[in-house]
Amino acid sequence: MKYYIIAGEASGDMHGSNLMKGIYEKDKEADIRFWGGNLMKDVYDGHQTGTGLVHDYKEGAVIGFMQVILHAGRFLKRFRDCCSDIMQWNPDVVILIDYPGFNFRIAEFAHKHGLKTFYYIAPKVWASRERRVKKIKAYVDKLFIIFPFEIPYFTEKDVQFIYKGNPLIDAVDNSPAMQESRNDFLERTGMEDKPFIALLPGSRNGEIKTMMPVFMEFADKMIKIPEYSGYNFLIAGAPSRTTDDYAPYIRGRENYVRLIFDDSYAIIRNSEAAVVNSGTASLETAIIGTPQVVAYKSSPINFMIAKKIIRIKFISLGNLILNRLCFRELLQYYFDSGNVLGEIRRILEDESYRNHMLSDYKEIREALGGKGASFAVAESMIEAMKD
Repeated sequence: MKYYIIAGEASGDMHGSNLMKGIYEKDKEADIRFWGGNLMKDVYDGHQTGTGLVHDYKEGAVIGFMQVILHAGRFLKRFRDCCSDIMQWNPDVVILIDYPGFNFRIAEFAHKHGLKTFYYIAPKVWASRERRVKKIKAYVDKLFIIFPFEIPYFTEKDVQFIYKGNPLIDAVDNSPAMQESRNDFLERTGMEDKPFIALLPGSRNGEIKTMMPVFMEFADKMIKIPEYSGYNFLIAGAPSRTTDDYAPYIRGRENYVRLIFDDSYAIIRNSEAAVVNSGTASLETAIIGTPQVVAYKSSPINFMIAKKIIRIKFISLGNLILNRLCFRELLQYYFDSGNVLGEIRRILEDESYRNHMLSDYKEIREALGGKGASFAVAESMIEAMKD
């Protein structure tokens, strides 16, 4: 069967790659064409069946309401190119992975042209823009969800869904970083054996510009405290970025700040604590088991708009899963170097606080279900296509 898969950012590339592994395992004659990134391309290259990568998500990921408006022309061209490519290739199914601003339009287009449409990683309609539930009902043939708290939500909204657990469990547990010893990590990266603090500013250019100045100010303050003078700070460079994106912020701090690309799991695992931009990385940090503080900041206008439309108590998936605060969230005006330093010191110095967070992490992991979610979803998709 012919599968057309669309992922628009780093997390979608990861989920898409694991889904592709499952599809190739369950359908030996799978023909896959996709929009994604290096992770999906690596899976495709290992099988060499299908027509491969059409568009790399790194070519134009933006964040925020104003950025979407400013890049409307580019979005429209990508949408038209995608629609044209879908019609020419004529797949058996179009599989959309998260990225709702773009993928909802594709869902409507595919549905109107009689193509079977699956949505994997449900749009966060439980957080904002609930009107999109109507679009799911109208344009999506099968919805595949990955969070336990989505079950009662979509049940109440009378949306048919399939839940097979969360694919992040497999993504984390099966990663090379979780099999590697600390000594191997140090040798591979050429670093001294020092205590590390992981810094994850996000993958989009706008996030880096917003988060990095505060991250570096925090590092400057912490390194001046005698008991933390030996610490190093590891920046998880996003696969869609280059050294030039981070260099202006690191300059002059090379003795205690290190930038490492495509190695976020190893960075998180080998760090004493992490400061994480909200998103998938926060949940990955919880699964790995490193204490964290979540941070988020955007432009004043974006934040004002977000406050109007977002209805959830927490922005972090781990906190949402527990429906209580497992780790602190420093949002907008509260995200400053002093608050980050205070929270990291509490994680490092208050053993009871740290242990309570790690205990909550175990509960988060249990709520996400067992292993094999990606393969189970792939199998369900193939069965649904037969139906």
